[in-house]
Amino acid sequence: MERSTIRIALIGDHDPQVIAHQAIPIALGLVAEQLERAVRFDWLPTEQIHADTPLDSFDGFWCVPASPYKSEAGALRAIRFAREQQRPFLGTCGGFQHAVLEYSRNVLGWADAAHGETSPESERALLTPLTCSLVEAVDSIHLVPGSLIAKAYETAEISEGYRCRYGVNPQFEHELLSDRLHAVGYDSAGDLRAVELKDHPFFVATLFQPERAALKGQTPPLVLAFVETCAGKPC
Repeated sequence: MERSTIRIALIGDHDPQVIAHQAIPIALGLVAEQLERAVRFDWLPTEQIHADTPLDSFDGFWCVPASPYKSEAGALRAIRFAREQQRPFLGTCGGFQHAVLEYSRNVLGWADAAHGETSPESERALLTPLTCSLVEAVDSIHLVPGSLIAKAYETAEISEGYRCRYGVNPQFEHELLSDRLHAVGYDSAGDLRAVELKDHPFFVATLFQPERAALKGQTPPLVLAFVETCAGKPC
C-alpha cells in the first residue's frame, strides 16, 4: 500500500529573493529523499489566512522567515491552529518571533503584546531589536539536553546562520517562559535563540535559520525531525 503524501503548509509571503525561501524547498526535498516519502508543500500567503481558511488537511505547519508579514493576524491564526490542534509546528526567524507573540496573546492573555518592528511604541513590545544585529551572521547555540531540538541534532552544541534583527525582549523573557513555553537554546552570549512548547508533539521555534544547510546540500536535522513528526513518527 502506497504511503500518503506528507503535506506541509508554509506560513509566509513567498519572495524568491529571500535566501531562506530559496532554501526551504531544497530542505524539504532532501528530507523527502532521505525518508523516501512524498512531501508536498503549499505556501499560505498571510493575507489569505482567514477564519474560514481550510487548514485541517495539512500534516504540519512551518512559519517561515521574512517578516513583517503582510498580515500579522493571518500568520498568528495559522500558528494558533497548529498549537491548539496539536499539529507539528516549526518556526524559523520571523516564525520564532510570531510563535512567541501568538503564545503570549492567546495563552498568557497578553492582549497588548506587540512586535517592536511594527509597533515600536508599544508598552509590551515582546520583540525588540537585538543588541547586536544578526544579519548574515553565524554563531554557536547551546541546546538543552533532552529537548526535541537537541534530539534532532544529536548534540548539545551547534552552529547556525541568521538573518535577524529582533528577538525576545529580556524584560518579558522570564514571565514568557514561566509555564508551557520552554527555552531550549541559547547563543554564546547567553541570549535566547530557541523555544519549545510543552505538552505538544512538536512545537519548536528558532531565531536562527536551520534551513540554510540545504543550500550546501546538507539535510537540516531539525527539518528532518519536523517532517518525521508530520509523518506520524514520534521524536
